[in-house]
Amino acid sequence: MRVPSLLALAAAGALLLPMAANAGNFPAGKEGAYMAQCTQVASGQGVDAAAAKKHCECGAQAIKKNFSDKEIADLDSKDGVDAKLMQRAQSVVQQACAPKS
Repeated sequence: MRVPSLLALAAAGALLLPMAANAGNFPAGKEGAYMAQCTQVASGQGVDAAAAKKHCECGAQAIKKNFSDKEIADLDSKDGVDAKLMQRAQSVVQQACAPKS
């Protein structure tokens, strides 16, 4: 089974509306692609542009703080993403960026 890419994570994060020492960064150009896809999906779900941008920025920061460079690159793998890694990423984004009530 092929697991969705980092861009699919953006979609999941938009729907879902302890810091590790291995903080990483998106590969060159990938953070912009994440932000574009995430805001597009959020807007398509009826989220206003400002809220979508805020949520997507939160998701990007959560990923950078909780994943190594290698893990972030693996989330956008063209040959499939480890399901456990994707699930962990979705959980991190949901916990960090869920609306506070």
